[in-house]
Amino acid sequence: MQAEAFNSFPAVTSLTSSTKALSPFEQEVAKYLAQYPDTQYLDVLLTDLNGIFRGKRLPVSALDKLEAGCFFPGSVFAMDFRGNVVEETGVGQDIGEPDLPCFPIPNTLVPSASDPDTVAQLLLTMEMEDGTPFPLEPRNVLTRVWQQVKTRGLTPVVALEVEFYLVDRERDEAGYLQPPRSPLTQKRDTYSQVYSVDNLNNFADILAEIDSLAVQQGLPADGAVAEAAPGQFEINLTHTDDVLAACDHALALKRLIKLVAEKNDMDATFMAKPYEEHAGSGLHVHISVVDESRNNLFADADGEDSALLHKALSGMLDLMPESMALLAPNMNSFRRFQPGMFVPTQASWGHNNRTVALRIPCGDEDARRIEYRVAGADANPYLIMATVLAGLLHGIDNTLPLPQPVIGNGMEQEGVAFPTRQSEALQALADSTQLKHYLGEEFIEVYRICKYDELLAFERQISDIELEWMLKNA
Repeated sequence: MQAEAFNSFPAVTSLTSSTKALSPFEQEVAKYLAQYPDTQYLDVLLTDLNGIFRGKRLPVSALDKLEAGCFFPGSVFAMDFRGNVVEETGVGQDIGEPDLPCFPIPNTLVPSASDPDTVAQLLLTMEMEDGTPFPLEPRNVLTRVWQQVKTRGLTPVVALEVEFYLVDRERDEAGYLQPPRSPLTQKRDTYSQVYSVDNLNNFADILAEIDSLAVQQGLPADGAVAEAAPGQFEINLTHTDDVLAACDHALALKRLIKLVAEKNDMDATFMAKPYEEHAGSGLHVHISVVDESRNNLFADADGEDSALLHKALSGMLDLMPESMALLAPNMNSFRRFQPGMFVPTQASWGHNNRTVALRIPCGDEDARRIEYRVAGADANPYLIMATVLAGLLHGIDNTLPLPQPVIGNGMEQEGVAFPTRQSEALQALADSTQLKHYLGEEFIEVYRICKYDELLAFERQISDIELEWMLKNA
């Protein structure tokens, strides 16, 4: 079943006719419409298991009624990558595809990159009928883990780095992706150098449009950095102690980039491994922890690694094998884990070392943090962040061994292995105990069933290489 069910809004009093004091959401709407008076449409958006937006485009008049809630089926969070409900989860037709109330997320009403003057977008979150958060929504899963961290008197400060490729809409003769043509020269970007300013100049207009729209949407994004592969870029989001907003921003940025690429006759892809010969795309998380006085608890009084930092590292490393199905959510995700492709291939840590899974970047004690480098750009940011925080809690709650930091090339040294095949990762997720404890057993089981269904669908396909190898010889 495609995700299309949507009930009409309950009637509420219009903002224009109300004499009572405006609620915070009504104030947000009034401010937005004053700034964008030509707005005609509104995209209301939920984020599914895969980090894909599901929703509907409505007339702008619907804003008057949204605070009272709208309705989507809970099965939105039991879908595969193609938007089909996986009935084996028991969340679909078995229970009658019931609708559940959805409400606006504050401060997410922004212009859409598709047409900023006339189209707005707004993020929603789902609740149960009793008003509790719907447990299968990834954003609510993250909220649950974040609350557990906050009850310890700890405040995580996080930042996300998003990598992506711009690609030409034309495919080569074999049907594969091609690097984009430079708008300046119309030549393909077949050779790139990491941090190259000249490569950025070749795509200055599209990158400037991304930057401009990010400002319009209030996204705290730094400028783009050219990566080592043709047409590959990275955009960093600045650090914040609002963990949910950090992930909201990452997803909004991904949608913005895709829409801007389309307007410029390109495609943007967050596939983990779109090219066999080039590095994949990751979504890295930087995390530190501060106390009520904003002191960085990952550094001790002498400016060295604190005991809390080492506990966090031990927990994240210990949970990494059972977390891989969340960090690498599909078959293509695991193609990224190859030697020499700028990605860790085992659970390891080290200082100022990009070959490890958990890197402690250089800097003074105020900047002491962990860079979690395992997740692919195709993973759901809410679930990546929930996994990182679960690792932090796991390290705090338990006495775990911490291996020695890696010196040198971590991809050439022995370490703690993690699954590098989706089938193995899904089995590790099924067998997990700690991850189920922190993220919720019901959520983990629904996620596992959906991903296993995707894997079976993928494995049933007859690939071109099978035909090439076996048609004449088998």
